[in-house]
Amino acid sequence: MAAITAVAQTREIKYNEFDLPNGLHVILHEDHSTPIVAVGVMYHVGSKDEASNRRGFAHFFEHLLFEGSDNIGRGEYAKYVEKAGGVLNANTTSDRTYYYEVLPSNQLDLGLWLESERMMHAKVETKGIETQRAVVKEERRQRYENQPYGTIIPEVLKRAYTVHPYQWPTIGYMEDLNAATEADYKNFYKTFYVPNNAVLVLSGDFKAKDAEKEIKKYFADIPKGGVIPRNKIVEPPMKGEVRDTVYDKIQLPAVVEAYRIPALGTPDFYAVDMLNRLLSTGNSSRLVKNVKDAEQKAVYVGSFSMPLEDPGLSIAFAVANMGVSPDSLEQSMDRQFARVRDELVSPEELQKLKVQIETEHATDNSTDAGIANNLAHAYTFLGGAKKVNTEVEQYMAVTAADLQRVARKYFIPQNRVVLYYLPISQKK
Repeated sequence: MAAITAVAQTREIKYNEFDLPNGLHVILHEDHSTPIVAVGVMYHVGSKDEASNRRGFAHFFEHLLFEGSDNIGRGEYAKYVEKAGGVLNANTTSDRTYYYEVLPSNQLDLGLWLESERMMHAKVETKGIETQRAVVKEERRQRYENQPYGTIIPEVLKRAYTVHPYQWPTIGYMEDLNAATEADYKNFYKTFYVPNNAVLVLSGDFKAKDAEKEIKKYFADIPKGGVIPRNKIVEPPMKGEVRDTVYDKIQLPAVVEAYRIPALGTPDFYAVDMLNRLLSTGNSSRLVKNVKDAEQKAVYVGSFSMPLEDPGLSIAFAVANMGVSPDSLEQSMDRQFARVRDELVSPEELQKLKVQIETEHATDNSTDAGIANNLAHAYTFLGGAKKVNTEVEQYMAVTAADLQRVARKYFIPQNRVVLYYLPISQKK
């Protein structure tokens, strides 16, 4: 019962929340244990909200909205925060974009002002667009084009999805960014970067009543946007296994297996995610222990879930050991997937998984930055901020029978993409 006991000991995240008339949702978590405050704004826009000829806009805006505003000079965002002794950053997924600052608590006003400027007065103009195009081009080169096995995600996505916008990677494609006009960028900003498509979260050392007044001062006058267009495309089930070969600048072959999985927040998602952890988290996990160590078929092996708002993917990836063929490596991986379909996970393994997950949950909620992010995530994708305290219970409720059931439903050959990555020298 260690996992259940651990859940009972997890610190509850207390918060209050309210809406401004313009539709901005606000969540406040007051914690005076350290003199810092995290300010986060999550916009419900990601790469799945882009037009098929404007791929990469959401990620591009993650960069562009640091370019300055009507009242903040070009490149000054970071300087304001650094001078105040804080840090800032942003990140984008297929489903959302998140900006945050962590500041000394006496600098709360600064964080609110910066985010209100980003929401209302951002500079979306040719000079900044050209600057950030160059930045994104370099990022794409480093992360994808010049990285061994760096194209795995784009190559998997375009085969795993036929109609859904998940078929393109978050970073998008330079030809779309280059073809876009200033008007295209401005329209995207006016459509999605509006209060009624965002949640503002404060976590840390502040008084809620005082913060509420400041929030209204900075955000209440920002006009509400129009109706937010939502992606309604439903990807049909796979008609069978998709197999292909990709030639890359690599020395050792690799095998990629990508299985379609249910959407984030659904009961089956938590069981599938636990299976991925069973297969690849830690040196005692199934894939590492068997494929890499016992059979010595791989120098690296792992698997992970892509937790997406619409049905996502579970991706297993292994780099072959010297002299091991992709066929042999795939067979070794498949034996581990067959095991979770054919055999119940032992009580000991299941218990270990639950303790692992509960520990991660507690760690995630141990900092103001983590709490702010998790509150925003719960509100945007899980049906309400309350899930920040209860989502872990969905993992704890998973049984060995659940794990076997989802393995038999999702981790099957007809529900996957298989890619062999081979050195370019082997291309005929």
